[in-house]
Amino acid sequence: MGIETGVRSGPGGGHPRLGELCRRLAGSPGSLGLEGRGPRLVESITSALRSGRSPGELEDLFDELEEELLAAGHSAGLGSYRTTPPPVPGYQQLPVAAPGHPALYVLACPRGHCGRVEAPGDDAPPPGCRVFDQPLRTVPIR
Repeated sequence: MGIETGVRSGPGGGHPRLGELCRRLAGSPGSLGLEGRGPRLVESITSALRSGRSPGELEDLFDELEEELLAAGHSAGLGSYRTTPPPVPGYQQLPVAAPGHPALYVLACPRGHCGRVEAPGDDAPPPGCRVFDQPLRTVPIR
């Protein structure tokens, strides 16, 4: 039985369930707490995306992963309704611009498929996207 979610974009744009998967994968290894079929589904989704398939083409796989997450005790699955705080590193607050400061930018999905956005770190290399195995891209704030 699949879970009806539609393909609407989340508040940050992009595929909402991919954005949530990306956020969860940014946590510590094994942070999804899945065994057996779950890790294989994550690998199938990431492999398909890396080979050029769009997130919308993978809704059946996202549905199956959602069911595995629910069975493992994740009450929101890959939804945006969470009952627990995001895992560290989680999303950070964006810096605030003030007169005389350089142009601001954020780090976002390397391929623009999900709504993950993070504040840049102080002289730290950009965090990586474990879905596409690439660093997050720089996007200027206008």
